Amino acid sequence: MQPIHSLGDFFGRIGAPSRFYALGRQVTPCPASTLEAFEAGELAWPWPWLDRAQLACVFQVGNNDDPLIWFLSLPLDEQGLLDPAPRDAFLQRLLETIGRTASRQSDDSAEHVNNLMQDNPLTFTPHMTQRALLHAYVSDDLNREASEYFEFAEAYLTGQLAEVQWQALGLQGLADFVVRHDAQQGDELAAQLDALPLEVLRPLCHCLEHRSLSTVLTQALIARGERAAQEGDIETFCDCVRAVGQGDRDIVGAWYDELLEDQAACGPDLFAAIAARGWPQLEDAQRLPRFIERLAENEHADFAALIRSLAVIPRLRLPLLISLRQAAPETRTRQRLSELSSGRN
Repeated sequence: MQPIHSLGDFFGRIGAPSRFYALGRQVTPCPASTLEAFEAGELAWPWPWLDRAQLACVFQVGNNDDPLIWFLSLPLDEQGLLDPAPRDAFLQRLLETIGRTASRQSDDSAEHVNNLMQDNPLTFTPHMTQRALLHAYVSDDLNREASEYFEFAEAYLTGQLAEVQWQALGLQGLADFVVRHDAQQGDELAAQLDALPLEVLRPLCHCLEHRSLSTVLTQALIARGERAAQEGDIETFCDCVRAVGQGDRDIVGAWYDELLEDQAACGPDLFAAIAARGWPQLEDAQRLPRFIERLAENEHADFAALIRSLAVIPRLRLPLLISLRQAAPETRTRQRLSELSSGRN
């Protein structure tokens, strides 16, 4: 019997077709090759969140039509690489029962496999938006129908329903639309965006922030965000900042630049929104140090925590470290670093 060194080895051993999804900084499909390289210690986790790699393992066992889902939260080291000990302990637990599991192909085999997650210290409970987006991805990837809420949400968000009780919209319907909508529907949503009630706009933004959006929809979200800022609605403003974070870098980056030059906009909520969902826009030689300096200048923002959260993102780690090292002595960035090194946060 071949040893099990990874999650992929386990699912291959039990003959379970599997798919993987990241559920941390971004809810997105995770290629099996990415997970394999990560588990082998060859790749930092691309979507770190709170020093963890949050992962959904979706697989089918035996003749069961409905897939099983395991939610795993794997600890990372300071460079975003896998801390292998907890994963290895979990695999050892699987090894202890793999013989029985592999030989059982009866109807209860799925339940038997799923029981392996009981009392597992690596498991976590995704929040509602993560779960809704995951189910939207899984149903789409498996060529299954969307939820019962999808058609209603689609008709409402694209302006096909003149009068509707938006309270009947479900979060799952919004997530299904975000995952399944095409370019034309994105443009139709953009036309409706300004009229959406906040009770719909905010959860919609929480789904959109995990996708790369069309130019038209991105521009509409920016306009809605500007309107919210003018009205003093910081929560909606930040939701829009987050929603466009994965969008076109020329458009979104330019907006972020404007915000970072606006002292009235530069508050802890804006910095947190950009760091959480707009980190791709910080892959810029001028914007990254500008963001760091504005963050350092704000005494109410958690400078150390946000810098640490960005430092574990593989594509940002080196540019971030270079920006910190090259900060001029007279800058607030250098002063904050000195305070941290001396133990005065």
